[in-house]
Amino acid sequence: MEYVSTRGGTRAVDFEGALFSGYAPDGGLFMPQSIPLLDRDTLQRWSSLSYPELVKELCSLFVPAELVPRNVLNKLIDKAFSRFRHKDIVHLSRLKDGLNILELWHGVTYAFKDLSLSCTGQFLQYFLEKKQKHVNILVGTSGDTGSSAIESVRGQKNVDIFVLLPKGFCTQIQELQMTTVIEDNVHVFAAHGNSDEIDGPIKELFADVDFAGKYNLMSLNSINWSRIMVQIAHYFYAYFQCTPSLDTTPLPVVEIVVPTGGGGNITAGCIAQKMGLPIRLVTVVNSNDIIHRIVQHGDFSLAESVKTTIASAMDIQEPYNVERILWLLSGSDSCLIKTLMEQFNISKRLKLPEDLHRKLSETLGSCSASDEDIVRAMRRCWEENQYLLCPHSAVAAHYHYSQPHSLLVFLSSIPRCCLAPASAAKFQDAVVRAGLVPQIPPEITALTAMETRSTPLERQQDWAQVLRGRIEAVAQQW
Repeated sequence: MEYVSTRGGTRAVDFEGALFSGYAPDGGLFMPQSIPLLDRDTLQRWSSLSYPELVKELCSLFVPAELVPRNVLNKLIDKAFSRFRHKDIVHLSRLKDGLNILELWHGVTYAFKDLSLSCTGQFLQYFLEKKQKHVNILVGTSGDTGSSAIESVRGQKNVDIFVLLPKGFCTQIQELQMTTVIEDNVHVFAAHGNSDEIDGPIKELFADVDFAGKYNLMSLNSINWSRIMVQIAHYFYAYFQCTPSLDTTPLPVVEIVVPTGGGGNITAGCIAQKMGLPIRLVTVVNSNDIIHRIVQHGDFSLAESVKTTIASAMDIQEPYNVERILWLLSGSDSCLIKTLMEQFNISKRLKLPEDLHRKLSETLGSCSASDEDIVRAMRRCWEENQYLLCPHSAVAAHYHYSQPHSLLVFLSSIPRCCLAPASAAKFQDAVVRAGLVPQIPPEITALTAMETRSTPLERQQDWAQVLRGRIEAVAQQW
């Protein structure tokens, strides 16, 4: 299994090469050269597997045994999930009127990114220890990625992690989950800008090939293929939990509704679909609706500014993983993708070619939700089920609740699963805004009394230069 850039200007790499990369040197994103197609017998066999066992089976398709022996891969994944609070790692809650919520948030930081990042952290350690190598991880976060990435590598001797968070755009709990980690290898920067603005200096450092090579820079954002790979398991698990039977021909379809920010999770869903999983995908967003617009109208153009919403982790205008989806749907046409993305990078506006837009709209449904829609969904879910949704999960529930009754009857034979990316405990202000009472675990409450550490990045500073300086200073200690 080799990995190629979506823009075609870089030589193919193996899994280790993709793992230790950020963007590909040509500015693209790494993807498997081919997507394995699973037969019915494999799906039947996998249908009774636990979530961790599914992760192992899927990863073994993309990580050759000569790189990571299967028994070692299994141990790494078991270790990755050892700190999760739920015995099943991932749990499906079956609620009133066909609302199925797949809880992906039972990890250390109460967010779905713990699933992929805990595994990625183990894969990193395996290769770093084997080669006695040190890396510097550079991460931009809209809220949850930073803390999950920190937890995946905290205290590790051969890794330093540099995290940029958008000051004032995360919840207090999200920020504290990053700034209370006092470890020598953890460096948190509180930037006075939004999620898209903090991507700028990160892209600049990765684009400086000499600097990135000298200091072994890598990313744990969802530009990293390893995260996408692990997230494919969400869709298989959701399907097997929700499908009534695998004995019919053709296999029954399950609709999976995916709250979407940077697009990594929905990319994993598109890959699962390519692998032969009979799922219908719906990408749901907040008022930052660029993904909704590209699905509905082929319009991949930035709005004037990022809108601040109560689903703050999805306040993103440039969902970079759309490039991976377009590459998949174009038949791996790297020349086309290079042309389209270079056009977008210059003008921040793009109209998809008609054929590509048709394929995209056939692959994905889409929906956007206002803050008012999100609050109503949170309130209704509580009133009907005594179940608290985080605002991001409520975007998916809004889609479920907004389907016309006649359509619900028509689709009654098609189960629907809404992915829940975070616990409501992380978004107390949104819970209160919905007129509900937060349920706060003791681990979350304890954060407010802990020591914090972060470096401010003011607007007048050159953020990329500050990061360079810190990375160089840390490297001198080695």
